[in-house]
Amino acid sequence: MLNVDEEVRSTSDEFDVVVVGGGPGGYAAALYGASAGLNVAVVEKEKVGGTCLHRGCVPAKEYLETAAIYRTVLDSAEFGISSSTPTVDFSVSQSRKQKVVDQLWRGLSGLMKGRGITVIESVGRYEGNGAVSLSDGSTVRGDSVILASGSIPRTFPGFEVDGRYVLTSDEFLSLNELPGSVAVIGGGAIGCEFASMLSDMGAEVTIVEALPKILAGCDPDIADVVLRSFKKRGITVHTGASVKSHDPDGDVTKLNFGDNQEVKVQTIIVAIGRRPNTEALLGPNSTVRLDARGFVEVDEYMRTSEQGVFAIGDIVNTAQLAHVGFAEAIVAIKSILGEKTVPVEYSRVPWCIYTNPEVAFAGLTEAQALEAGLDIVVKKDPFGGNSRARIIGETQGMVKVIAERLPSGQAGRILGVHMVGPWVTEQLGQGYLAVNWEATPEEVGQFIQPHPTLSEAFGETVLALTGRGLHVG
Repeated sequence: MLNVDEEVRSTSDEFDVVVVGGGPGGYAAALYGASAGLNVAVVEKEKVGGTCLHRGCVPAKEYLETAAIYRTVLDSAEFGISSSTPTVDFSVSQSRKQKVVDQLWRGLSGLMKGRGITVIESVGRYEGNGAVSLSDGSTVRGDSVILASGSIPRTFPGFEVDGRYVLTSDEFLSLNELPGSVAVIGGGAIGCEFASMLSDMGAEVTIVEALPKILAGCDPDIADVVLRSFKKRGITVHTGASVKSHDPDGDVTKLNFGDNQEVKVQTIIVAIGRRPNTEALLGPNSTVRLDARGFVEVDEYMRTSEQGVFAIGDIVNTAQLAHVGFAEAIVAIKSILGEKTVPVEYSRVPWCIYTNPEVAFAGLTEAQALEAGLDIVVKKDPFGGNSRARIIGETQGMVKVIAERLPSGQAGRILGVHMVGPWVTEQLGQGYLAVNWEATPEEVGQFIQPHPTLSEAFGETVLALTGRGLHVG
């Protein structure tokens, strides 16, 4: 049984809002609600920050940055800098990762305490009528309740996590030593990030993906750049192949997949997505409905089937992204406050994938725009012609902008911005704003892009859509 943190728990068990789950969606709801003057309690079974901070986004990106530093040292001779052949001490990387996580966790905890949020260390279950039961047998009540219990990695029969041969992202991010050979099951964002990082740090990597392509949600032009990079770096990619079984044998296990194909590896990482953590979330008197896959059913304002109860983050069937959880938290709190609320436009949210090269996009892909019956115009600008990309020695990639074609033949509102290349996750902002404000190339083209920068590539591409480009035809 988990203990209640009496130091931060208030003497009252009645709150304006009780949030079940302290991950990105949950803590964002608490912080936003408290800043509006609401009396908020957060029920969290472990540490605030959730999977994203402790076992997901933050630690994974810390390791990806470790891989980037390693690449930089390996390639330093090109810049006239001599160094001995670098090695990776993954235990040091693990320690640094934990330091980063702990610093962020302490900062978040202090921020929540400073806003008067009551944090209760316990497993919470929603019992109906505003009541949330706790592990110690007590109950807290909220005039409103926000369910934000997050998600857990998906697994499947025959590949149960054993901590030795088969891992999910949760277990991998706690390793102190890198495996020398890895098979990644799943070629989505998570699988490709792990494959990229491991390959960059010297592991032999095989990706097995059941779908016809890796990064299936990306525009194919963008995904193809990543695929070419993977193959050039020695990552073996099998698409349209299902895994069947694995046979452990000493230090390795043989993965059987596809059409009688096999590969021997030290570690298998299962990266086939995440499922909603709702199995023990609801008591028998709750009228909150789940769908067939276990997601909480909500409307556009994050309201569930029970009045006064909201659900946000990975337990609803929307994009499983931390920043989407942030946005949904604001929608839920504004709805509770009775304020004018703009629902999340899921077709326009920003996506970032931290592979080498990075991927970032917002809005429609070219195929989606055509499927919607839109007449479009498309422009692409490779990073090879970008001055800053040449300076830093990372020219692989492109910016692709999709706009609606007006009856005059000119480009109208920008429908999608898709990037692959160096640091594109930090460049998406202006593209995201263009898509969500339905800006036209003529409007965006008025803005001056600093030179030399990587972000010029977006400006150049948009300017070309006006019919009068500089460096892009």
